[in-house]
Amino acid sequence: MKKIYLGLVAMSISTTFQSQKFPDLKAPVAEKQEHIREIHSDKVNDPYYWMIDYFKKGKDSTKVVDYLKAENSYWEAMMKDTEPFRDQLFKEMKARIKEKDESVPTFKSGYYYYSRTETGKQYFKYCRKKGSLTAPEEILLDVDQMAEGHAYYSASGFSISPDNTKMIFGVDDVSRRQYKLFLKDLSTGKTTDLGIKNTTGSATWANDNETIFYTSKNPETLLTEKIFRHSLGTEASKDVLVYEEKDKTNYIGVGKSKNEKFIMIYSGATTSSETRYIDASKPSETFKVFQPRIKDVLYDVTPLEDRFLITTNKDALNFKVVETPLDKTGIENWKDFVPHRKDVLMEGISEFKNYLVFNERQNGLSQLVIYDRKTGKKEFLKFDEPAYTVYPSGNPEYNTDNFRFGYTSMVTPSSQFEQNLKTGKRILLKEQEILGGYSKADYITERLFATAKDGTKIPISIVYKKGYKKDGNSPLLLYAYGSYGNSIDATFSSTRLSLLDRGFAYAIAHIRGGQEMGRQWYEDGKMMKKKNTFTDFIDAGEYLVKEKYTSSKHLYAQGGSAGGLLMGAIVNIKPELWKGIISQVPFVDVVNTMMDESIPLTTNEYDEWGNPSNKESYFYMKSYSPYENIEKKNYPNILVTTGLHDSQVQYFEPAKWVAKLRDLKTDKNVLLLKTDMAYGHGGASGRFDYLKDTALVYAFMFKLEGINK
Repeated sequence: MKKIYLGLVAMSISTTFQSQKFPDLKAPVAEKQEHIREIHSDKVNDPYYWMIDYFKKGKDSTKVVDYLKAENSYWEAMMKDTEPFRDQLFKEMKARIKEKDESVPTFKSGYYYYSRTETGKQYFKYCRKKGSLTAPEEILLDVDQMAEGHAYYSASGFSISPDNTKMIFGVDDVSRRQYKLFLKDLSTGKTTDLGIKNTTGSATWANDNETIFYTSKNPETLLTEKIFRHSLGTEASKDVLVYEEKDKTNYIGVGKSKNEKFIMIYSGATTSSETRYIDASKPSETFKVFQPRIKDVLYDVTPLEDRFLITTNKDALNFKVVETPLDKTGIENWKDFVPHRKDVLMEGISEFKNYLVFNERQNGLSQLVIYDRKTGKKEFLKFDEPAYTVYPSGNPEYNTDNFRFGYTSMVTPSSQFEQNLKTGKRILLKEQEILGGYSKADYITERLFATAKDGTKIPISIVYKKGYKKDGNSPLLLYAYGSYGNSIDATFSSTRLSLLDRGFAYAIAHIRGGQEMGRQWYEDGKMMKKKNTFTDFIDAGEYLVKEKYTSSKHLYAQGGSAGGLLMGAIVNIKPELWKGIISQVPFVDVVNTMMDESIPLTTNEYDEWGNPSNKESYFYMKSYSPYENIEKKNYPNILVTTGLHDSQVQYFEPAKWVAKLRDLKTDKNVLLLKTDMAYGHGGASGRFDYLKDTALVYAFMFKLEGINK
């Protein structure tokens, strides 16, 4: 009966309910203090700069914490009447999740590894079985137990020694992505704190079972700067520095080749990269440079037993695959293996002893191509839905003919398949189970194309429930990211059903700045072309209005992090297009952040946004930075979320943005700022806690639409 009722709501919400009013409460007013920024003969007063004080050590943080708490009290009061509905939404979304569940076991070096969750538990248990799935279970880590007493807890980087007797893992209990490393003896069960902190949370084993390599972060800027070698049984203070990155625009990391022959250090920025390597059986060797970094050249190395394959953009905008002998790695020896194609983006390789699987992208959709190393025969895996995502998943073994991949769409729950590369036989290992009953036949997904101002076709993936009326009166939530070349593909979400079942459509705009349509798609949405990202999103929104999927009275936009920058930009450019905005952990103070190298990760971002010490870059950034361009005019309803311990976008960016918006906006629309005082960029760590944040976002839009049940 409930499903029938929700269907009726979906078809009639625009006329059944009236927009609910928010209480007339006085919003917090942030103090102003003069702070003059002067660069390139440009003077700017930033009256809310003082909010950065909490981030600066040695400063009194009381004032800014009090302000954030006042904002929290304000949003709680403004949304007080939605508490029962939010609780209903939380329970509804949680009820769809199979609490007692288990991942598909992955076979590696004689063991099946998997994680499982239990009813009522927020975290998981990491387990293995020897040789067979009927063998006794060995619980390697009980993260449910480990997380007790912590507001936030993340265990990651589970790395098993080659002889299967030891495990390294990382722990972050603050939410700053600064992990401590621990060693667990899998024979005795004893866990040892290695005394190694400020890492990325993982380590790489050499083949001697006694040596690990790990990446160390600068504790202030959080930049990955150094790679160390650690010998078990020795003090961390004696760890050997094997690599230090001098270029502050690069990220670095260390890993092991799939065939277990090499330890490899990768250093890369947006536009260039460099790899170093040693024999995994000789951990004390000095790392050799595979190919010295070249300006505007990226390359990624895949070792095979008889040669190296390299995925690179050298003379290949969309990347190509080249090969080179094991003893001649320089670029002068590279020969084309998979030539460059203008209409296909080469994204990566899954290597096996007898086969290769290429992960590619064409016409905005991901695709997998099987290559027989003996015959050279290629096979494309085919899928029927108009918008979907397919990707390699769980393939740690080199000597196998079985390939695993994941598949999902906006109506198909996440599924994992295994295909025998030799016989072509494919089996479904697992499809995400949606409790309470779910039928994909009740929902429709489409692939649309909006035309941008410059004539470029912008793909849009959209999903809605049957009965959704395209008469301009139905609500629609439009999402995008549009930065760093990250492609946002069409995927399934069980929580999204609570939106669709109440009459919303959900759409993803595949805007420039991502890489959905190839490398040029990214190049045309970064640096001095960044504004294409914002205008593409606006054009997508206007297209959906024009085609009567919705109207400006019912159109909502959502984005987080760099997608939060997108939200800030579009409300400055076209505020009248949107009924409401959800801006999560938003990067909205672009100029000030990019000018301050003490802020975590700033220097890594120069290739994405530009360096403001360059006059042209400074003024271009200033021309679109959301914080810089707030004006005295009407803005839509806005919900902003952030975390006090955010390591990626510091809390003071959204806090300053909201304060300035409150001061200048001329409308009476709602502006709310929610700060999680215990979390960071990714929000809560428990598997259910995030649902409370989702419930708040939905309740905010539902309240504006007059949906109250």
